[in-house]
Amino acid sequence: MGYTFLIVILLMLLASSLRIVQEYERGVIFRLGRCVGARGPGIIFLIPGIERMQKVDLRVITMDVPTQEVITKDNVTVKVNAVVYFRVVNPVDSVIKVYDFIKATSQLSQTTLRSVLGQSELDELLAHRDAINQRLQNIIDEGTEPWGVKVSTVEVKDVELPPNMQRAMAAQAEAERERRAKLIHADGEFQASKTLAEAAEIISKNPATIQLRYLQTLREIAVNQSSTVVFPLPIDLIKPFFEMTARVKPEEKNE
Repeated sequence: MGYTFLIVILLMLLASSLRIVQEYERGVIFRLGRCVGARGPGIIFLIPGIERMQKVDLRVITMDVPTQEVITKDNVTVKVNAVVYFRVVNPVDSVIKVYDFIKATSQLSQTTLRSVLGQSELDELLAHRDAINQRLQNIIDEGTEPWGVKVSTVEVKDVELPPNMQRAMAAQAEAERERRAKLIHADGEFQASKTLAEAAEIISKNPATIQLRYLQTLREIAVNQSSTVVFPLPIDLIKPFFEMTARVKPEEKNE
């Protein structure tokens, strides 16, 4: 009976000394309160009553940064939220150098987001999002490095603008479109006038081309079934009448 009891006790101690660590985990071992390193994955043997193990997950953690109200460099109030991707690269540091590395990374991300966006202008926030994401990632990663945490990506998800700023930006965009339309129209007029000048120069060298142009115009009118009739009349035909009128008027004045 005594041997059976002893065997049961030994089996219980053996079972309490065995730990299984998954492939994506590491076990930080404490021996009498002193950290002796990380072990795993696989089966870990612990000395009962002397060694203790704390598991650390090495997988990438996705954390949402709560919406932050930020005043940009050009004094515009915006609401911004973001997402941070990070993972533990040093299990021992993540356990002994910070109380809760997930909460600590979250708080650091919030303060960094407010600080970086407060130093940026609104146009930079809207047009150069990649540069701001890179700055956020570098600053947060530098702050979490002593904790054994590696921040791989930081993405600003949404930027909420005040209603009056949205209306102002819409009016600015509309004015910009009108400006471009006027420039395109003016450029078209310039090209058309340039082409007409070149055509006039060619026609002046060969007056017969104007007659061909008249005939082409008549053909276009006939196709459209218009009631208007255009008949080309040479200027040389009526030129004598103008000259005769010019001679008659001075004689009437003399009388």
